[in-house]
Amino acid sequence: MRAAVHTAANEPMRIEELADPHPRAGEIAIDVTSCGACHTDLHVLKGELPFPVPAVLGHEVAGVVSEIGPEVTGFSVGDRVVTSFIMPCGQCGQCARGNEEICEKFFAYNRGKGQLYDGETRLFRPGGEPVWMYSMGGLAERSVTPATAAYRVPDGVELADVASVGCSTMTAYGALRHAADVRVGDTVAVVAAGGVGSALIQLAGSFGASVVVAVDISEDKLANARALGATHTVNSAEVDAPAAIREITGGRGVDVAFEALGSVPTFEAARDSVVEGGQIVVVGIAPRGTSGEFDLATIARRKLQIKGSYGAKPRRDMPVLLDLVARGLLRPQDAISRRYSFDQVQDAYDALRRGETVGRAVVDIG
Repeated sequence: MRAAVHTAANEPMRIEELADPHPRAGEIAIDVTSCGACHTDLHVLKGELPFPVPAVLGHEVAGVVSEIGPEVTGFSVGDRVVTSFIMPCGQCGQCARGNEEICEKFFAYNRGKGQLYDGETRLFRPGGEPVWMYSMGGLAERSVTPATAAYRVPDGVELADVASVGCSTMTAYGALRHAADVRVGDTVAVVAAGGVGSALIQLAGSFGASVVVAVDISEDKLANARALGATHTVNSAEVDAPAAIREITGGRGVDVAFEALGSVPTFEAARDSVVEGGQIVVVGIAPRGTSGEFDLATIARRKLQIKGSYGAKPRRDMPVLLDLVARGLLRPQDAISRRYSFDQVQDAYDALRRGETVGRAVVDIG
C-alpha cells in the first residue's frame, strides 16, 4: 500500500510503499477513503510533540472495513466506518471508570511509542523496518485500528463528510458536554476558530448556548464562524478580545471560554474573558513546555475553574454524534473548506502551518 511517511521534524512527508498491514486480535483493517488534516499532526511534523520516526500520522479516518481480526464481533467486511482518534483499550483502570478519553494504554503505547496494545506496530517498510503509528496511521491506503475505535456510518451519510467527526467534532463535544457541561442559556467564547474551534462553534448552538463569540485573527475564519452559528465575532488582531467579549455580554464576561489552539495568547484571551465563577477550558494541544500564567489570588477570589479536555468518551459519544449527523442536526461537511488528493498530502499540512486552512481540510485517499 501507499502511505505518507514522516521521517524527521520539519521535513516533508513522502509517499512510500509499505507492506499491507493486517489486524490482530481485537482489531480491524480499513481501506481508507479520507483522512482529516489535524493540527495535532502538525505539532508532530514540526517536532513540537515527541514521537518516534519513521511514522505514519493521521487519525481522522473514514473508510470501509476490509479485514477483521480474531475476537472481533459486530463488524463485517464492507461496513462503512469512521474512527475515533482515541483508541480505548476497554480494559485499563481509566476505561473501567468510564474515562476512555484518558485510556492508560492509549497514552503509554500509542502516544508514547507509536504502537498498538501488544507493544508492536502494524506498519513495516518492504525490508522489515518498523514504521510507527500515530493513532491508527490514517494517512495511508489501509489502516489497522482496535475495533473499539471504529463506528458504523449511518446509511445516507457520505463517508467523505465524516472523517473529522472522529477528532475535531469529538474533541469539541467532549469539551462542551463533559468538561464544561454547557447548558441552555450559557454564554461561551471560542478562542481560535480553526478545526476544533469550528466544531465547538457549530455544536455550541446545539447545546443551547445563547451567545457564541468566536475569536480569531483571520477574517476568513471569522466569516466561517458566523456561517457555522457564531452570534458574534472578534478579531483579536484589531481589538482587545476580553474587553470586546465583556462589551458583548453587558460587562459580565462569558460563562465558558474555550481555548482551541494551544498557545499562550489564546489562553490569556480565554482566561481574561470569563465571568466570576466561570470556566476556562483548555482544548488546544500546545507544544510541550508551553506555560500559561494565572494569578492564584484571582482564581480563589473570582472562583474560576480551569479545566483541561482531551476529547469525548468514544464508545458513549461517537454513536450520539453520528446520529446527529444522520438526522441533519450536525453538519461536519460545512466545516470542510479544502480537499486534497493523496499526492497533495504535504500541501494540506503546509497550508495548515501557514494558517490558511479555514475549518477543516481533508485528504481524499481511496
